[in-house]
Amino acid sequence: MRYCTRCVMPDTRPGILFDEEEVCYACRAYERRALVDWDSRKKEFEALCDRHRNKGTSGYDCMIAVSGGKDSHFQVHVMKELMGMNPLLVSVEDNFPMTEAGKHNIRNISEAFGCDIISIKPNIKAQKILMRRMFEKYGKPTWFVDRLIYTYPLHMAAKFGVSLLVYGENVSYEYGGHGAVETPSAKEQIKNGVASDMPMEDLLVDGITAKDLTLCQPPSEEEMEGLEPIYLSYFMPWNSYANYQYAKSVGFHDLTHEWDRTHNVENFDQVDSRAYTVHYWLKYPKFGHQAATDYTSRFIRYGLMDRDQAVRLVKERDHNLDPLAMRDFCQFCGYTEKEFWGIVDKFFNRDIFEKDLFGRWVLKKSLER
Repeated sequence: MRYCTRCVMPDTRPGILFDEEEVCYACRAYERRALVDWDSRKKEFEALCDRHRNKGTSGYDCMIAVSGGKDSHFQVHVMKELMGMNPLLVSVEDNFPMTEAGKHNIRNISEAFGCDIISIKPNIKAQKILMRRMFEKYGKPTWFVDRLIYTYPLHMAAKFGVSLLVYGENVSYEYGGHGAVETPSAKEQIKNGVASDMPMEDLLVDGITAKDLTLCQPPSEEEMEGLEPIYLSYFMPWNSYANYQYAKSVGFHDLTHEWDRTHNVENFDQVDSRAYTVHYWLKYPKFGHQAATDYTSRFIRYGLMDRDQAVRLVKERDHNLDPLAMRDFCQFCGYTEKEFWGIVDKFFNRDIFEKDLFGRWVLKKSLER
């Protein structure tokens, strides 16, 4: 494994690239912000909103895909309060037991901004079957929910005749990954690897039918005609920590006093449920990094942390899987903890991991300062 010399991202992140100075493309993308004419992009954004304002018969000027999180609060603030749009919010529930913060935040985003929310609670029977299937075969247990997060807003935008669909950041470009191209269009985001297509033989199992997966498929080209999905991060400098600071000012709750997550280095991202966080921790056995690496790398770019601090936190936190998250996950899926760890064991990448004298998986090459 090689690590970026500026942040702490390893070259095992899918799609990440390093330049000749061993600096990752996510750091270079952040660096290039200084060259962007943000005033010009602001005017482009204003023109885009004007083009979609009062269009259609639904009464809504745009749709925003939200979770209730910090970024969602910021997105709604921008679209409604800064741009004067009338947004319809759309959300996908993950069916896991929610944190108190999560319960509060999804209510708060409606109350703080005065917005309607459409929320879908997916077919729980199908979700459990597909979670087990995707976890055991691919180590991607939340594929069903993640897929809906991408496709459901498209269906609802088409259904309500809303022509502008707003997403937050372009994950691949902001943080490094497949298709890392700066673009305002979010039409191709489903191809970023998180919720990409799966073979039908992996989906039509144990009584799951094509009808159960209807909303997992994007709308037809005909239904999508005239729909413009965009990344807000193209039009303004995206900073997830600044979004958090703003969200707190309008009532967003983090996990302070509720849950100290042992595999995270912050308490404000993905706070809705405990079980869902198993999904992103599963990057660790496959790629040797997960949320602690992701966020310390962002903090370095934002100037909030130096690399030595980041290395220390990654070594302390990245390998841990929070026990409460794991227990919620096992209870939902019907696994014993022994069964869970037996499945996880097969996903450890033997190219980058080896077992120590105590039988624990450890990285062959650890992160150094």
